[in-house]
Amino acid sequence: MKFYKKISIALIGLTFYCCEPKEFLNPLPDTAVVADAFFSTDADVLAGIIGIYDAIQGVNENTNTSLISSNRGVQFEYLLTEHRSDNTRSATLEGSKADFHRYLADPNNVQSEDYYQSMYEIIFRANNILNYIDVANAGNRAKYSAEAKFLRAYAYFNLVRLYGDVPMVTKVVGPLDNEALFTRVAKAQIYQQIAADLQEAINNLDNTYKSRASKAAAQGLLAKVYLTQDDRNYSGAAQLCQDIMGSGKFALEANFSDVFYNELNDEIIFAIQYQAGNTQESQSFSSEFTSAFRQGREDGLNIIDNPGLISDFATYGGNRTAASYITFGTSNECIKFLPEGSDVTTTPPTYGSNARDAGNDWIILRYADVLLMHAEAILAGGVETTDASAIDSYMAVRTRAGFDPVTDRPSVLTKDALLVERRVELAYENQRFFDLVRFGVADAVLGAHAAQMGYGSYNARKLLLPIPSREINLSNGLLTQNPGY
Repeated sequence: MKFYKKISIALIGLTFYCCEPKEFLNPLPDTAVVADAFFSTDADVLAGIIGIYDAIQGVNENTNTSLISSNRGVQFEYLLTEHRSDNTRSATLEGSKADFHRYLADPNNVQSEDYYQSMYEIIFRANNILNYIDVANAGNRAKYSAEAKFLRAYAYFNLVRLYGDVPMVTKVVGPLDNEALFTRVAKAQIYQQIAADLQEAINNLDNTYKSRASKAAAQGLLAKVYLTQDDRNYSGAAQLCQDIMGSGKFALEANFSDVFYNELNDEIIFAIQYQAGNTQESQSFSSEFTSAFRQGREDGLNIIDNPGLISDFATYGGNRTAASYITFGTSNECIKFLPEGSDVTTTPPTYGSNARDAGNDWIILRYADVLLMHAEAILAGGVETTDASAIDSYMAVRTRAGFDPVTDRPSVLTKDALLVERRVELAYENQRFFDLVRFGVADAVLGAHAAQMGYGSYNARKLLLPIPSREINLSNGLLTQNPGY
């Protein structure tokens, strides 16, 4: 993120984190004296909050190639999401990254382990801020607390969707407090905490930022929580989406490509920023998405797997298709996040001067997603709706893609049409796997996909990732494993 660097330096200079494994999961300062010295002013608390975003941003794999406890943040998320859907895969079968698209990721998978730890890094940094919130100026405490809780909720939402029941820690605990660190808590209880944290964020934040927590980001995330939790709250989700839509703060970009290359544009609600050419603030996933003309360290990742996505683009993509993927020979590659300075119209294509130190933002929530969630909330788990407002939201996204607002407008919006619309609109944005689960069709769709592609290891239990073995070992068996692993 553009403002992360100087804050990160301050964090390194003023706080120290132990190297013991448990303390990576629970990053407490080495001593209470150090903690008190750091969190002694309002500015210190704000710096600590920015440090939470640094944990989401993660460490560029090109900068630090270690496979152990590297805190990649969201930079590996596509492996755990897109690769486990019917959208994308690794170009080769080599290495642990290639295990995700074949449903072979096991409890020792280093990328899954890193993601799990990275989410808890976010959580424990947030908890540490909350522990010292009284140090902040009285006028800032409510919004600082709300921001930390938003980020904690974001991390827990990712964890609970990918791993199921997980340990829930809402305060700073000692590194030897195994019961707090390793006792799995039921999803329903975790969702209650997520909802409470996000509601506090809604009540205390405004829409000043797109690269930090905001009221709209909390509303959008809570809407998705309501659509995902077992006890669905469709009316609540619809109202939250309507609040965002009625705020006048957001709009669809006229040009679909501008969503990704005109950063922090009108469509962005919440994004994590990176800085090109800065090894401490850049990301490497943009280069790893290249294959035929490889720019990254791998042979190509996040290339289209199932021909069904290409077919859906051809039928439903409209002008999004040319801005979403490109074909080089037999390689169908993502072009939503090309490294800055890329030009794929040349032969061979060029990828700028900092392909492995790219600055492309990672978009967590954007307005098109909210519009489609609004339609989903009105559909309310049914197979179709004639509700005009749901169809209006659906068609707003379709019209931007080049479809006619009159002749292409359906009289009935179906669940299947909405799901495929989300697929082509949000391809490569780590939404497809979660969409399939939320719509209740993941096992059927992914079972058929695995059979078509010859991934014989798929079964319904693979919808949850395994709890990392390292964490189970650290817990001395207190932390249990998901079934089937």
